[in-house]
Amino acid sequence: MALRRHALLPRQYDHRRVVATTVDAWGRALWLICPDAELEPRPYGSPYPRPRTDPYDALLVTDDRGTIHERTLHDVSMWVSAVDSLPNGRFILVEGRATRGERNARIYGREGRSRHSFRMGDAVEFAMADRRHHVWSAYFDEGVYADPISAAGLVRWDSGGRQEWRYSAPEGIEYIDTVYALNVDDGVAWASYYPTFPLLEVRTNGKPCVRASPVVAPRGMAVHGEEIVMLGGNRQNDRLHRCRMDEHNVIPIEEVQLTHPDGAPLKQYARPIGRGRHLYLRGSAKQWFVTGI
Repeated sequence: MALRRHALLPRQYDHRRVVATTVDAWGRALWLICPDAELEPRPYGSPYPRPRTDPYDALLVTDDRGTIHERTLHDVSMWVSAVDSLPNGRFILVEGRATRGERNARIYGREGRSRHSFRMGDAVEFAMADRRHHVWSAYFDEGVYADPISAAGLVRWDSGGRQEWRYSAPEGIEYIDTVYALNVDDGVAWASYYPTFPLLEVRTNGKPCVRASPVVAPRGMAVHGEEIVMLGGNRQNDRLHRCRMDEHNVIPIEEVQLTHPDGAPLKQYARPIGRGRHLYLRGSAKQWFVTGI
């Protein structure tokens, strides 16, 4: 099964450093660009594009089905790891690490000025918004075991930064150590987490539902109705596991190999973004691909 091309950062931005990128709840590709940055080595993973000035004005480029928009976000003073759109033309920027108690989430208005900041917790693995004024944050172990906000593993906020809900594992279910995959749709989120990799479904109007899943350590997922596809589980990064859900379990149906649009093997990709029935992947900071249900 081949990926489909979704969005490509236009060539006029090739000489700029992309600090963060995503596909938002409306299907628009976002790239947050720092006009003047240098690559900072990290102990793990790829180098991070570190701004040479602090604060700086960031350029936010949006691809909305082929129409390109630019917006300036003024006085950015954080190492941004996540960017996303909020309703009413607003945006949220998140810094993944907040070990000294900093406010590491900042909301910008449609005019590009900071309106509000709040502390989202340390070791943010995912920060994703929906179209109904909710923001979901998921965490990895360094925050879960050390930070009172991150300890829940999965937290929901309103779009102004007020905490609305935090996960508490039902009796007999393992707590969250690290969230491996997250899918956010309007009013609902799905997560798969270490150590036992259940499928957690959380709706904003009800209690969490936890299903046993045979797919270990998926990297991304797409969900629609009773159908779910999980990418990269069981140490096979290029495999899509097609499954259906009943009340208590995820039931495998089919396993297929995912490839690039030209049929080339899918060897490496950055962390996928799950938006309901769509799963977005990128091999570089500049291009997004899509698959799903």
